[in-house]
Amino acid sequence: MGEAVTVHFVGAGPGAADLLTLRAAALLGAADLVLFPGTYLDDEVLAHCRADAETVDTQGLDLDAMVALMVEASGAGREVVRLTSGDPSVYSALAEQTRRLDAAGVAWDVTPGVPSYAAAAALVGRELTVPLVAQSVVITRPQARSSEMPETESLAAFAATRATLALHLGITRTRELMAEVEPAYGAACPVVVVHRASQPDELVLRGTVGDIADRVEAAGLRQAAVVLVGWALAREGDGQRAAGESWLYSAGRPRGSERGASQPPQD
Repeated sequence: MGEAVTVHFVGAGPGAADLLTLRAAALLGAADLVLFPGTYLDDEVLAHCRADAETVDTQGLDLDAMVALMVEASGAGREVVRLTSGDPSVYSALAEQTRRLDAAGVAWDVTPGVPSYAAAAALVGRELTVPLVAQSVVITRPQARSSEMPETESLAAFAATRATLALHLGITRTRELMAEVEPAYGAACPVVVVHRASQPDELVLRGTVGDIADRVEAAGLRQAAVVLVGWALAREGDGQRAAGESWLYSAGRPRGSERGASQPPQD
């Protein structure tokens, strides 16, 4: 038995091997054991690993089985990386896994990754927070074959804010989700669906609240997609509220000695 080592939870980003952080690539290169979600990652991500590293696809494992592998490897002095899709702060089961590691006395840390909603927005070249249109992004998911949603987090309540929505884990319920948000956003509101952003089989579907479900069903999408909803996604001529411009970069905002060079700017 070697000295126990830290388990590293690493955000693998949207799946492309070149969208990992430098820290993530270095941790993969040093790892003896890598647990990865095969459903969501491009195989090229694992090219960052050593040829002799043990790699385990977690698709067929439950939480206790995954943690048991981590605890055993860490106790044997092996470097362990637990890859998550996107960023570990969202829908990664980080809380459940680290709770078990704490109980086992195993140290752990977290390396962030590119979130899938950010990769989707980048792919279509859209800012999700456009002045005078939307200044908030709501990241949420529907409830289906998953844990219960808190009572206060209904999609209808989030839609009432008319913030940009980033809907995860709900591509098979697109029609139902659009029916829930239509009263707040309107049938003409732009929607973008991105399947496997940054990966070889990536697919982008553009539509509206009123017609995107038809497009999703025609494409046969069943998983690994994020749905973005909101007027911040609109292109010229889509009929959205006129976009404003950021105060931070406006010509009228005092700068330098006019407001104190040491004072940070405010939006």
